[in-house]
Amino acid sequence: MKKMLLAMAAVLAGMSTAAQEEQGEAAASDEPLNLEQLLAMFNWDFDAVEITTEQVGEGLYVLFGAGGNIAVSVGEEGVLIVDDMFPELIPKIEAAIREIGGDGVDLVVNTHWHFDHAEGNLALGPAGTTIAAHVNSAEMMSKENILNMVITKYRQPAYPPAARPSIVFDDRKRFDFNGEEIDLVHAGPAHTAGDTAVIFKDHNAVHFGDVFNNAGYPFIDVDSGGSIDGMIRFCQAILDEVGPNGIIIPGHGPVTDSATLQAYIDMLRTVRDRVAAQMAEGNSLMAVVASGVTGEFDETYGPVSGSLGFVDRVYTSLQRDAE
Repeated sequence: MKKMLLAMAAVLAGMSTAAQEEQGEAAASDEPLNLEQLLAMFNWDFDAVEITTEQVGEGLYVLFGAGGNIAVSVGEEGVLIVDDMFPELIPKIEAAIREIGGDGVDLVVNTHWHFDHAEGNLALGPAGTTIAAHVNSAEMMSKENILNMVITKYRQPAYPPAARPSIVFDDRKRFDFNGEEIDLVHAGPAHTAGDTAVIFKDHNAVHFGDVFNNAGYPFIDVDSGGSIDGMIRFCQAILDEVGPNGIIIPGHGPVTDSATLQAYIDMLRTVRDRVAAQMAEGNSLMAVVASGVTGEFDETYGPVSGSLGFVDRVYTSLQRDAE
C-alpha cells in the first residue's frame, strides 16, 4: 500500500466530506488535531492494514504497512528494527517478523520522533524492547509537540518514560548486532533536528527515515529544525558513505538504489536554487508556490500540490536560515 506521504497527498485530492469538515474546522481555529482526528482525516484503518515483507539481503528485510518503512535485522543475537509504525500494528509486525525467523523485537532504532515512525514505541518499550535515537529526537519524545504539516497540524503527546530512547547519541554510534556493524549516523538537521540514518555495513544498505522519501516530494519539518539545505547535506553525506551501489531504504515508498537517491538530491538542489533565485528577486511565498518551480520533477514525485507544502517549506527554511 502507499505510505504516509502518498496517503496524505491523496487527501488533498479528495477526502470524505466529514473529514473535510473536521479538517476545515481545525484549520479555522488553528487547533491541532489529535491522533484519532488525524487518522480519520487520512482515512487510515489499522484493522485493514496488511504488513508486507521484502528481503533485501541475508538476514535483512523491509516491512511495509501504515507509517514509515521498517528495516529488520534477524539473526542469532535477535531482532533489531528501524522504526516501528503504530502500537495497533505491533501484533501484525511481530507476526511478520516470526515469518522471517525472528521472535519479538530486542532493539528498535527510531530515525526521528514523528508519530508515524515512533508511535510503536508505546507498545514495544513497556514490553522490554530497548529503544535508541538521536539525542534531539529523544528530547522531542519527552514533551508535547505541535507538528505543522502545512495542510494541518497535529498535537503529538509526550511519550511515557518506558517508550522513550534509553540509548542516545550525538553524531555517530555503532552497534555490533547479528554479526554486522550497524552505524547510526546524524549528518546534521535535515527532515527534523534529530534524524538518524542507519547503515547496515555488510549489506551496504541504509535506512534514511524521512530524509529520503521515495513516495513523492518530501516533508521538511521546518518548525522543529529541519531545512532544505540540511536535507541536501544529509543525503549527500550518506550517499558518499554507501557509494554508487547502495541499497537505499526510504522512510516511505519502495526500496531503491543509489542512482535514485542521487536523482532525489539533484531535485532538492534544483528546487532549492529556483526558490532562492525568486526570493532574491523579492517574490513572496505565495508567488513562489504558484510559479511552478518543481516543473519537470512533478512527473517523478507527483504534483507538488499533493505534497505537505514542499515548496512552502523550502521557502520558509531558506527565509529562516537567512535571518
